[in-house]
Amino acid sequence: MLSKELLEILVCPQNHLPLDLAAKDLVESLNAKIAKRALKNASGKLLEDKLDGGLIRADKQVLYPILDEIPILLADEAIRLDETQ
Repeated sequence: MLSKELLEILVCPQNHLPLDLAAKDLVESLNAKIAKRALKNASGKLLEDKLDGGLIRADKQVLYPILDEIPILLADEAIRLDETQ
């Protein structure tokens, strides 16, 4: 689990908006799409690994995955939420 102190300093690497932990239901929804092989990241790579969680950008447009309890704050690894509908 990420500490409150760490969450307070994490920002989006693309536009520096704050990040916060994604809601459990959002992560579950994304994991269901991963299980169906129906979710790609920003670089177009099909996601195969279940998310442990996510960091959602303040504008709710992008989620950075948390895998093995490590936040992956790389633009190419981000999940564009507007494309997951």
